[in-house]
Amino acid sequence: MAMSFGIHIGHMGGPLEEMRRLWKFADTAGFDWFSVSDHFQESPPRGGDSDCFEAITTLTAAAVETTRVRLGALVYCVAYRNPGLHAKSLTTIDHLSNGRVDCGLGAGWHEAEAKAYGYPWPRIGVREDMLEEYAQVMRMLFDTESRRSNFSGTHFRLENAPNNPKPLQPRVPIWIGGRGEKRTLRAAARFADGWNAPYIGPDEWIHKGKVLDQWCETEKRDPRTILKTVNLGFYLGADAKGAARGEQIFQSHFGKDPRDGFLRGTPKETLAMLTRFRDAGCVRVNIAFREGPYDWDALHAFAETVFPVFAIRPPS
Repeated sequence: MAMSFGIHIGHMGGPLEEMRRLWKFADTAGFDWFSVSDHFQESPPRGGDSDCFEAITTLTAAAVETTRVRLGALVYCVAYRNPGLHAKSLTTIDHLSNGRVDCGLGAGWHEAEAKAYGYPWPRIGVREDMLEEYAQVMRMLFDTESRRSNFSGTHFRLENAPNNPKPLQPRVPIWIGGRGEKRTLRAAARFADGWNAPYIGPDEWIHKGKVLDQWCETEKRDPRTILKTVNLGFYLGADAKGAARGEQIFQSHFGKDPRDGFLRGTPKETLAMLTRFRDAGCVRVNIAFREGPYDWDALHAFAETVFPVFAIRPPS
C-alpha cells in the first residue's frame, strides 16, 4: 500500500516569508498536501503572545502560489464560522486553486482562545452536535447538483440558500479531525471522506482507526471509503548536530507532552515508525511545524531519505 506525505503548519506564527517558502516547497518537492491550522492566537504550550496568521486568508495565498498540492485545514473549528460563509470561502479557494481545496472540520478545543475573542464555547457534547450539523450543511452547499439548499438544525439553518458558483470539483472532500471515540469518530463514519488524528504514535493511531472501523460497521459504511491520515510534529535534523537542535526545540515546545506523535532524530531514524503507519493503513503522513524559521536542511534530507522508501518521486 502506498503512503504519501503532506506539510501542515500547526501554529502559523510565520515569519510570513518562511510560510510562503514552505507551501512552495511542498508543491515542488513531491508532497501532495499542504494545510493550515485554525487559530487566532498562539496555541499551547506557550503563552499565546506570539504571532499567528489567520487560516482562510493564508490558505488563499497558498492557493495562488501553488499548482499541485491539495489545500486544506486540520481543522477548522465549527464554533468560529457560519458554515454558509465558510462554504463560500472554500468554494472561492477551490476556484483560485483550479479544484484543489479540501474541507477539514473539528469540534475545537482551545477554550481560552474562544473566550478571548468572544466566541460562545458550549460544552464538548454540544460542539460535537454542531460538528455533525456543520458537516451536513457543508456537503449540501458543495453539492454541484443542487442549486439551493435547506437545512433546519438546532445550531445551523439554511433557507433556500445558493452557493454559486459551485466548486470546480464534483465532490469537495470533507475531513473530520480528532481522537474522540464516542462522537468524533462516529461523525467521521457518518459524514467524512477522510479522518485525521494529530500528534499520536502508531499504537494509539491503530487503536483509533479500529474504533472508526467499528463505527463504520454501525453506520453500515465500508471503512475503506474513509482515508486515514496522521499529523506528526517535525523535529528532525539532517545529521546528528541538526537532530540535537531539533530535540532542543522539541523540549521547548512539547517536552512534557505525553503523546508520542513526533518525528525526532534524523530522517533515517523515522523509517520504522513511518512504515508502521503505512502498514496499518495510513494513506498520508503530514509533517507539522510551528513557527519558523524552519530547518531546511532537515526538510530536504527528509524528502531525499524517506520518499524513495515509499516510492514517491518528486515531480519533474
